[in-house]
Amino acid sequence: MPTPAEFLEATKYFGIATLTMAGITLLAFVLGWGFRFRLVGITSFMGVLTGGMLGLSFEPFTPTVVPGSVPYKTVYDSGAAQIVIKVPDTITPTELEATLQQAAANLLKPSRLGSMGVAPTIRARSIIHEPGGVSNLVYLGQAQPIREPNADPALDIQIFDEAFDTLAQAHSELANDNA
Repeated sequence: MPTPAEFLEATKYFGIATLTMAGITLLAFVLGWGFRFRLVGITSFMGVLTGGMLGLSFEPFTPTVVPGSVPYKTVYDSGAAQIVIKVPDTITPTELEATLQQAAANLLKPSRLGSMGVAPTIRARSIIHEPGGVSNLVYLGQAQPIREPNADPALDIQIFDEAFDTLAQAHSELANDNA
């Protein structure tokens, strides 16, 4: 898949072609060619293509990968301030921290809608399947961007240790039931 830098390079060539076509269209009007209005349509469409290529050069298509992270799925995204990701129930706290960093890099974009002063929150959850067909959601941690310009790190990550205790207890009960 092309990178944003390659789209920017292609935008230059599309822009040159659009300007060339605009020159030909202007020449067609000066010389009174019969198909000059068709050239207006062609030039306009080339301008739209150039603008589209420029837009594609701004947003990266390749997701950020943080070493030590595990695969996750986005299960809820309000488009504003709430995002929930599902992580495997075998995740460790260090893997969760890396996964939340990766999710923040991939999901928290400047274009995200939201109220003034409300920081978007990414919450990581897992599911505990209990006997009798009951499933419980366990929130393991969350990440929020820090709005201060000189903040280091730029992300506030909270790991819920008591949730990991609940997860470990559920695993041990499941192992005892299977034994």
